[in-house]
Amino acid sequence: MRKAVFLDRDGVINRSEVRGGKPYAPTRVEDFELLPGAADAMVALRAGGWLVIVVTNQPDLATGKQSRSGMDAMHQPLRDAGLVDDIKICPHVDADNCACRKPRPGMLLDAAREWDIDLTASIMVGSLFATLFINSPWVFPALLVLSGTISNFSNKRIPTPLQKPKKINW
Repeated sequence: MRKAVFLDRDGVINRSEVRGGKPYAPTRVEDFELLPGAADAMVALRAGGWLVIVVTNQPDLATGKQSRSGMDAMHQPLRDAGLVDDIKICPHVDADNCACRKPRPGMLLDAAREWDIDLTASIMVGSLFATLFINSPWVFPALLVLSGTISNFSNKRIPTPLQKPKKINW
């Protein structure tokens, strides 16, 4: 089995626009800007034998604020540069109550099946507590990227001491 680093997208790989203390995903290709150090980190992870898989909630697809072709255009440079092995997208809003929307584990389980991933040997990296701690029967390390998107964002879920993330800067 293989090990993977699961990266949230907005605030980890690319800049989020923060309005009213809440982060928002870019909706235009020209606004999709990698954070400093993100590309180097992905290259280093892959060189170290980790699968790099993006797992991202993108409700703007459901609400019509973003098109699938626009999102694919944002992701294509990541694929072309060999920075990621896969990108899993949840296109739903909370009210859809789907299995893939983080913190539910659907995207991770799909990736584990497709890539033969040992989830107990894997890592989750995020910029928000709400999407960092996946509801699952296993506990794996979580890293909180200090990209500035969490400072004013409230969270309903408080991590347990076993789940407390390590804070890192890219």
